[in-house]
Amino acid sequence: MEEAIPYNWWHLGIGLGALVVLAVLADWLKSRVIAKTFGKVASEARISLDESPFDTTVLRRLAPIVPALVVYYGIVPALGLMRTGIEAVAEAQLLMLASTAVRRLAAAYIVLTIARTIASLFDVFSSVYHRTSPASMAKPIKSYVQVVTLVIYSIAGVVIVAILLGRSPVGFLSGVGALAAVLMLVFRNTLLSLAASIQITSNDIIRIGDWVELPHANADGTVIDIDLHMVRVQNWDKTISTIPTHKFVGDSFKNWRGMSESGGRRIKRAILIDVNSVRFLAEEEVEELSRREELSDRLANTLDEPTGQEDPEAGGEGTAAGRPRELTNLEVFRSYVEGYLRGHPKTHQEMILMVRQLAPGPHGAPIEVYCFSNDTDWLSYEAFQSEIFNHLFAILPQFGLRAFQERSGSDLPRRQDRLTAQQPVE
Repeated sequence: MEEAIPYNWWHLGIGLGALVVLAVLADWLKSRVIAKTFGKVASEARISLDESPFDTTVLRRLAPIVPALVVYYGIVPALGLMRTGIEAVAEAQLLMLASTAVRRLAAAYIVLTIARTIASLFDVFSSVYHRTSPASMAKPIKSYVQVVTLVIYSIAGVVIVAILLGRSPVGFLSGVGALAAVLMLVFRNTLLSLAASIQITSNDIIRIGDWVELPHANADGTVIDIDLHMVRVQNWDKTISTIPTHKFVGDSFKNWRGMSESGGRRIKRAILIDVNSVRFLAEEEVEELSRREELSDRLANTLDEPTGQEDPEAGGEGTAAGRPRELTNLEVFRSYVEGYLRGHPKTHQEMILMVRQLAPGPHGAPIEVYCFSNDTDWLSYEAFQSEIFNHLFAILPQFGLRAFQERSGSDLPRRQDRLTAQQPVE
């Protein structure tokens, strides 16, 4: 027995102590030598460690493999189990069991370290891609990286369990086949999100930076992150809405990217005209309005149009050209608005510009402005829209028109004053 097992327990303690010292020394050397070597290579290549595959996070995750390898290969000689004829000794069998357990734990830790390192490399690649590639906004790969990371950790988990049980990973996987249905249920949302991520990327449905609107999720704002399971939207009130990725495939939503890329933002708003203020214009009024730059050409063409009716002053015989038709102040006002918009520097001249009269109703005759601003920025757009309608409200009286507005309590005293003023004095 004295020749089969270590000379005594002191030798066993010295061997284990030497193994611990070697592992600690290896851990120190890996942080000093390996990191310094990679740092020097990156420095000579003029690559920042934080923006390259030599990322310090990757190094920190890879470095623990060194002491683990020392323990894996050093536990047998540390316990003195390299001698022949040792298997028959009871004490040696206990030491062999301990050695096997330590080696399996070290091997499992090595597999976990390798898996974490590979996952970290994919994270670094994704980070560099999103930071440096202009295509990252349209084609984010974060969801794919998460899928690859999930596969890596799943494979590592199977290998670790097989190592701890002392079985072949292939044989272990064949026994796990019966759990496929359960795994499908467990990873149901992940599979749905994966399919949705593929459709979103391949069909270019949403990008980071898009303005999206999802009424059913109370989300209205900018997409700030797209990953495997969730899409984060920063609303205009600075709150964050987290929406499952598959919702962007299964449910309807509005994406305002087309408006941003077109360079024009639509203005569609009507001003209500009191129909009681609509009338024909006298000749002197037409002449005065014709002096306006926005109306001069339009009124000239309109006045030259024949009515096709006979002139009664010509003895009942119609002239060849007919007499000029009469103009209403509402018609002239509509022409003025169109000329005003076409001459405005903030109007997008290559998109639809239309001023139309909608069907009159109990609230008056709507004159709708339909045009596009050449600046899609929200503040500039709202300022331009306000400028248009402030101008139209202010210029209505010059055409003899009134905007329709329902009466409020403040209108009643003024009406009573007018009625009192109209009563005859006895």
